[in-house]
Amino acid sequence: MLRLALFLMFLFLAPVAANAANCTFSVTNVNFGNVDVLAGSPVDTTATLNINCTSVVSGFVRVCPNLNAGSEGATAGIRHMRFAGTALFYNLYQDAARSIPWGSAENSSLGSPPTFDFTTSVGGSISATRTIYARVLGNQPSVEAGLYTSQFSGSQTRIIYGEVATFNCAISAGGSFRRVTFSVQANVGANCSVTAQNINFGSHGVLDAAADATGGIAVRCTPGTAYNVGLNNGLSGTDPTARRMTLGGQAVTYGLYMDAARSQPWGGTIGADTVAGVGAGATQNLPVYGRVQAQSTPPPGTYTDTVVVTVTY
Repeated sequence: MLRLALFLMFLFLAPVAANAANCTFSVTNVNFGNVDVLAGSPVDTTATLNINCTSVVSGFVRVCPNLNAGSEGATAGIRHMRFAGTALFYNLYQDAARSIPWGSAENSSLGSPPTFDFTTSVGGSISATRTIYARVLGNQPSVEAGLYTSQFSGSQTRIIYGEVATFNCAISAGGSFRRVTFSVQANVGANCSVTAQNINFGSHGVLDAAADATGGIAVRCTPGTAYNVGLNNGLSGTDPTARRMTLGGQAVTYGLYMDAARSQPWGGTIGADTVAGVGAGATQNLPVYGRVQAQSTPPPGTYTDTVVVTVTY
């Protein structure tokens, strides 16, 4: 009897790992510094995404960094920082022109994430950086002073990477991922701006009766900012009711007041004769009531004075 042994062999070939590379990432904090919301202009800064990959089997790595809304959320694709419940609007972008939002496949309202491709020798490593462009949006005068922050940690970041060129960055496409932590902050400082309207008492022949005129001061301060508006005594006055418009060596005495009855002189001593207020982000108009008292009439001519308006906040 002949016996024939037939040996069958099946070799299982392990597929090449699509994500054999070991990648780590970090993002520097986004710090806008001091932001003047009254200026109305956007404020820009940048952060840096650091990319490091080792043991790249295929020599190719695709990186898809998803950045979500941050701890303070977003509205209509615009991210928020917050202070005491108030939101300051900002966003993150892929380009220096701040025209392409840096978004996330996990939150389509923020836009799409960028895709970065890198090549190296097989078994090699990759070290690279990419810039994250950031902007606090302009025209936010209703934002009060304070330190505004947002945190990116945990589910707020998801950087996916893979070693296959067909990897399309979708969350469902597989691939390895890492999470990074960074913060966003901006300091909105208390600030005020002021403009003044000139006061013209008109033309008079003799100064045998009081002559009244009205001007105005427009103050704009960040919301919640307490302020005082003071007026000095002019170029040669000695008192809020004894200011002097001059022409050569001659003068016309006048006063400036807080009220239409001209009973409350407006001077420059806080707590005594200045006007106090609290900013609201919008312009607040303060009337200035002027009066030339009856007095001896000086020679004809145009008499003038300059009064300095000081806003203390």
